[in-house]
Amino acid sequence: MRKILTLPLSLAFLSLACNQAAAFSTPANSEQSPIAIAIHGGAGTIAKENFTEQQEQAYRQKLEEAVNTGYKVLAEGGSSTDAVIVAIQILEASPYFNAGVGAVYTYDGTHELDASIMDGATLEAGAVSGVKNVASPIALANVIKDRSAHVMLSGEGAQDFAKEQGLELVDNSFFDTPHRKLQLDKAIEKLHQSDEKQNDKAAYQNLDTHFKYGTVGAVALDKEGNLAAGTSTGGMTAKRFGRIGDSPIIGAGTYANNQSCAVSATGHGEFFIRYHVAADICARVQYQNISLQQAADTVVNDVLVEAGGSGGVIAIDSQGNIAMPFNSKGMYRASKKLGGNAEVAIFKSE
Repeated sequence: MRKILTLPLSLAFLSLACNQAAAFSTPANSEQSPIAIAIHGGAGTIAKENFTEQQEQAYRQKLEEAVNTGYKVLAEGGSSTDAVIVAIQILEASPYFNAGVGAVYTYDGTHELDASIMDGATLEAGAVSGVKNVASPIALANVIKDRSAHVMLSGEGAQDFAKEQGLELVDNSFFDTPHRKLQLDKAIEKLHQSDEKQNDKAAYQNLDTHFKYGTVGAVALDKEGNLAAGTSTGGMTAKRFGRIGDSPIIGAGTYANNQSCAVSATGHGEFFIRYHVAADICARVQYQNISLQQAADTVVNDVLVEAGGSGGVIAIDSQGNIAMPFNSKGMYRASKKLGGNAEVAIFKSE
């Protein structure tokens, strides 16, 4: 009799364990999910009066191109990760944004690039920081996610890995743009005029208007119900000493989990690191049983504002809801959902 009772009990525990594992690794919806994507091209001192009509139109067209290209991947049955990558690569290749071509300059007049990506279905993630010669940092982050035993690689080691994996390498001047060089010159001049020359922290806080947040990112939900998030950046104008911001840090600038949401952040990275912004939003959705919009608004417009942090996020949940709050003057952003047209915005009033 004891053996007869033991066998079903063991099977019951095995079934329970398998069900729990499946609940974590597979989407909540058994049917196909409503596909959706959102992108950003950075937040900061973005005011309409600083744009000509032609400049504004150029930014809007590039944002629309990126979001439509990412959405096309989803519509054709591609993964959320693939959609995130192709959308970000369009922005990395554009001189309008602070990622890839158009990345800001370091204090020493070079470019140091960061990126990260995360798969919400598996929680696999890849990140890269401080690379100078990789044409597409988001592509390297994804290869790290898929082929490296590590989550984050940096500097020369990351570049060696990129070469080993056959990624495109370029000279650092590939990322040069005249308007970013002008920003660097102005930033260094302001730093030299600062009364806080011996206090790096205070000097850079006084330089806030020259940080030029232009980090790019994307979040997506695919037909299988899987979420993904990615972020790519050139960092902060005139950064020194190998500074790394939030963009390559999982939980700060990038986070994705099918049980809650996917987030990509942009702004003054030091605050996003301290308050683990991306993961905090997803944790609020998962454990407080509140909407994505409420969670994102609370973190961006309450927590960060109280701390003195400027910037914004794009976020998407497993139902395809999108939130894009920011507390700065503007944020380059766009989104597209199933059955809808691309929605593009830049300024606070939109």
